[in-house]
Amino acid sequence: MTTIKDRQFKPEKLFQPRDFVQPILSDSQYLEIGAGKGMHAMQFAEQNPSKHLIAIERTRGKYDVFAERSKTLGLRNLTAIHADAIPWVVHALPPQSLDGIFLLYPNPEPKNSSQRWLNMPFFEFLLSRMKPEATIILATNIKDYADEAEQLAKEQWQLPVKRLQVATDSARTHFEVKYLARGEVCHQLELTKPKGYQTAFDRWQQGNAQA
Repeated sequence: MTTIKDRQFKPEKLFQPRDFVQPILSDSQYLEIGAGKGMHAMQFAEQNPSKHLIAIERTRGKYDVFAERSKTLGLRNLTAIHADAIPWVVHALPPQSLDGIFLLYPNPEPKNSSQRWLNMPFFEFLLSRMKPEATIILATNIKDYADEAEQLAKEQWQLPVKRLQVATDSARTHFEVKYLARGEVCHQLELTKPKGYQTAFDRWQQGNAQA
């Protein structure tokens, strides 16, 4: 039976994103993928001044709104990035550099489940960029998506998982506000990278041969 890892992620094949700038990373570094218009990113930065968040958004229109709002707020611990997250992560982040990752209401990819985050070979690379005991917060309003992600986290990736229902007054993203206002249940998974966890990319860094 073919597993996710058998599909093999090849970071050396990915080119730098356009206008790529190597980021200066913090000792307390977080990443948000799919930041939208930046609602959660700005909340997080305001509430956690000692932590730095890099928030990536691929869609130009959403990114422009986010960048303008974050500039107005003058949050020095928030960096807005317009890029495709996968090549950006490959070129920007060294191993074990992240304290946490946010995947809030990602595209459920109904026509191509292999493109869901935990169903992608890239997910192993993403785990290699996390420090031991760092966490991934994944939120979705789709129960089947949450069920699948929880199963993959436990069985494919051997990660401890904490699952909870998002509070009805939570307002981290525009999607979350909309879903909760409609009375939908929103699910949250907290995935933790254990101490001693190993991936195929633990020593892989851009510009060096993979060990």
